[in-house]
Parts: sequence; C-alpha cells; structure tokens
Amino acid sequence: MNIIVKTTGGRCYCRPDTSWEREDKDLFSPDSVNSFLYTPVLFARISKAGKCVGRKFAGRYYDYVGYGMLLYAGDLFDGSPAAYASASCIDHTSVLPFPIHNLLTSGEASNRFAIYKDGSEIFTYSQGSTDMIECAISETSALVSLRIGDMIAVELADPEMLACRSMNAGNSTGKYEIRGTFCENGLFCFNIIF
Repeated sequence: MNIIVKTTGGRCYCRPDTSWEREDKDLFSPDSVNSFLYTPVLFARISKAGKCVGRKFAGRYYDYVGYGMLLYAGDLFDGSPAAYASASCIDHTSVLPFPIHNLLTSGEASNRFAIYKDGSEIFTYSQGSTDMIECAISETSALVSLRIGDMIAVELADPEMLACRSMNAGNSTGKYEIRGTFCENGLFCFNIIF
C-alpha cells in the first residue's frame, strides 16, 4: 500500500505504509528528531487500480474521503532535494484516520475540519471537495500506478512547525496533545512525546 501525496506545490511523492497511523497511538519521537512539522490533508482511499487516469474518469477510482495530517521530521526538512522523502519516512507520521466519510459530506461548506494543539486551534478548513481528490488522482497517476487500498492525500497548506523538543517552544513537559475534528466530531487524538 502506498500513501501518495500531492504537495501544495503540485509535486507528487510516496510515503511508506509504515508511516500510516490510524489508531490514535502516541508518537514517541526518535532521539535524533527534535521537532515535527505538520500539514493538513484531504485524503481518499483508492478502490480501483489504474495508471494515467483521465480527469473525466477519476471519480471511479476512489470510494471514501477524509481529513488527516502528515508529520515531517523538522530536523530533516531542510530544503534539500531529499527533504520531503527523508522527513516523511518515520513510522506513524501519516495520520489518516478511519472511519472516513462518504463522498457527499466533504463538499459541504458548513462542514469544518480543524486541528488543535494542546487545546488551541491551529488550523481550520471548510473548502475540501471531491474535485481536489479527482485532480490529484489524475495528476499523480501519470507518475505512480494506483492500487486498490492505496491512499491519496492532498496537502491543504504548506508544512508548519507543530512540536519541538526544546523548552523554548513553550511546553516544559515535552508532551503535546494533537487533536483533529470534522463537523465537531473527533477524527484523531494523540500525543507527541519527546
């Protein structure tokens, strides 16, 4: 299973399936990682195999959509050519929770996705649409073969700092609670522990 990501810059890369976290397990930072960046995503599960899928037919290739977030090791996200690949291969850093939602729910403007850190809202979004997913399927399938069970994730914002080992980050405990909601219903809730 691949996690295919379309970045805000329009590029495509794949995260390993070991990075998928769907059970709200806490993330214990490796000793070599001092910070994590995050980017919120709209994602879909691929239900039909395909390659070079035309935009007109992309709606046939997925069945459910949802919101989640991707984490990147801040120490490795240095702007180098290998930054995305090396910063995104850590286990349990693709937070793509189940259950995911019916196709019709994501496109309604009244439905709001929000991310909270230690109880404070850090991101909100209500413009997700199936059109975003279908464009991403068409564009990324020109480079990567889609398989049943793959996930495709569209970044909704550029990566930003989320949590830091340093006490200068305003958290003396080294533990950060991260929570996501959709329509005020919980999607995920876990701790990043340094």
